[in-house]
Amino acid sequence: MERRVELSGKGSYLTRPIPLFITIIIRADAHLSRQDVCVLIPTLNEEESIESVINEFLALGFEKILVVDGHSTDATVTKAQAAGARVILQSGSGKGQALKEVFDAIEEKYILLIDGDGTYLPAEAARLLDPMLKGEADHVVGNRFDRLQGGALKRLNMFGNKIINRFFVLIYGIQLNDILSGYRAFTTEGIRLLDLSTPGFEIESEMTVESVKKGLRIIEVPVTYMPRAAGTRTKLNPFRDGLKIVLTIFRMAKTENPMFFFGLIGSVFGAVGFLIGLYVLRDWLNGRIEHIPLTILTAILIIVGFQLFLIGMMGDVMASLHREMMREIHRKKK
Repeated sequence: MERRVELSGKGSYLTRPIPLFITIIIRADAHLSRQDVCVLIPTLNEEESIESVINEFLALGFEKILVVDGHSTDATVTKAQAAGARVILQSGSGKGQALKEVFDAIEEKYILLIDGDGTYLPAEAARLLDPMLKGEADHVVGNRFDRLQGGALKRLNMFGNKIINRFFVLIYGIQLNDILSGYRAFTTEGIRLLDLSTPGFEIESEMTVESVKKGLRIIEVPVTYMPRAAGTRTKLNPFRDGLKIVLTIFRMAKTENPMFFFGLIGSVFGAVGFLIGLYVLRDWLNGRIEHIPLTILTAILIIVGFQLFLIGMMGDVMASLHREMMREIHRKKK
C-alpha cells in the first residue's frame, strides 16, 4: 500500500510505500500531545536518508526534532537543518557519547529515539509512545524481529543479535528479544536515572540493562525494520562491536546478577584447578611422580574458585535486597 501525507506548511507530499497496518497507527495517534515528545536522531553521514526521516515526523505533527551529529563529512547537518530539525554537534565521538551528551539538554517529557538511516518507520511512533502515555511503561523497545523486512539484516548480524539477546535473557532473566534496537522511547525522567558510561554502539544494551537495574518498567512492541537506503553503509562492525556489547552485558551483571558473574569466573578457576589436579594425580598413581608446584597451583585455583562462588552467593543476596528496596521506592512514589 502507498500512502501520501501532506507536509504541514509546505504544501508538498511525502510518498513512501508503507504497510497497511501503519494507516491504523496514524489514525490512533491523533490524541497524542506531540509537543511533549522530543524526537532524537543520532547521525553520522546519513545524507541519503535524514531529510526524509525528519519530513515524515513533521508530517505526523512532531515538531520537536533534535539531531545529534557525530561530525558527519557529508551533507547530513545541512540537510537536517534545512528540513527543520535542531542540530547539535557532539563534542566527542561514538553513539553512546552523543546520546549521553544531549539527554540532559532535552526538556520534553518523552524521548523517541530513532536511527537516522531510514531503517525504521516514523509512522510507527505511536506504537512506542502509547504504552508510556497510558502509564504502562517507562521504557519501550521496538522489536525488529517481528516485522523484519527482507535484506534488512545479514545472516551474520542476525546470528549475533540472537546470541546477544539470549545471553541477556540468561543473565538478567528478563524476556526481551531485541535489546540492540535503535528505535525506542522512554520518559525523560526515567532516562536520567540511568548511569550510562559506554561511548559506542553498546549504548542500547547498556540502556536496557540499566533500566532493568533501576526497576523501570520496560516492554517491547513490534516495529518494522527496513533495508538501509541505497548508497549508505552500516557503521557497526559485527565482530568488534559485538564483542564490546557482550562484554558490557557481562560486566554489568556483577551488580545485577552477581551469582552468574562471580559463579562463572569461579567455575572457570575451579575447572582448571580440577583438570590440573587430575594430571597430577594420574602421574602420582602411575609412577609416584610428584608435581609439587602443580599441586600447589591446583589447590590455589580450587580455593579461589570456591571463594568467588561464595562472593557470588553473598552478592546475590545483596542484589535481591537492592531490587526489593527499589521496588518499594517506586511503589511509594506512586
